[in-house]
Amino acid sequence: MLTVNEIFHSIQGESDQAGRPCVFVRLTGCDLRCVWCDTPYAFHEGRKLGVDQIMDAVSAYGCDLVEVTGGEPLLQEGVYELMDRLLAAGATVMLETGGQVSVARVPAAVVKIMDIKCPGSGESDKILWDNLPLLTARDQVKFVIADRADYEFAREVLCQHDLDTQCGAVLLSPVHDVLQPVTLAQWVLADRLPVRVQLQLHKYLWAPDTRGV
Repeated sequence: MLTVNEIFHSIQGESDQAGRPCVFVRLTGCDLRCVWCDTPYAFHEGRKLGVDQIMDAVSAYGCDLVEVTGGEPLLQEGVYELMDRLLAAGATVMLETGGQVSVARVPAAVVKIMDIKCPGSGESDKILWDNLPLLTARDQVKFVIADRADYEFAREVLCQHDLDTQCGAVLLSPVHDVLQPVTLAQWVLADRLPVRVQLQLHKYLWAPDTRGV
């Protein structure tokens, strides 16, 4: 049994799969309170669903790309059975995690997208650094950048841990309506960083505060 905030079919707005149709399973609950969080409604809102019910809801969309997100999905024990079931059903499964909970038990076939919290989030002291060696070429890391200090933090972590060679993609995303994307792009170009500058595509397709997209 899991507490689920919402299940919806939309366009993948981030990651190296941006632009693809995707089913999102958003679980309730998070132990972080990032300053720029755009889903605070997922802290508490939700309903109890069994894994069979979730699988039925996902399969109804007929989409083979599924992202399990939150909140922080790894706070719920039932998420591991859910990921196993999704994989067994033939889905490409992505997991978005804040990086403060161990990813050691995440099935190897799941694409882990780890959001490494920069200082501007107010939660950078919660990073579980032991997670980084567990990432593989299948996985991705994301830094959400609010200002120059965040950018320099991300650059240091990237270089110190050789994330560009360890992971499939390193993603730098400006906080929407806080840091101009062109500014971040200019910093990346000036430093010749081996990263992808990404925008939250769904916030350009729909209003930024729209739910279920």
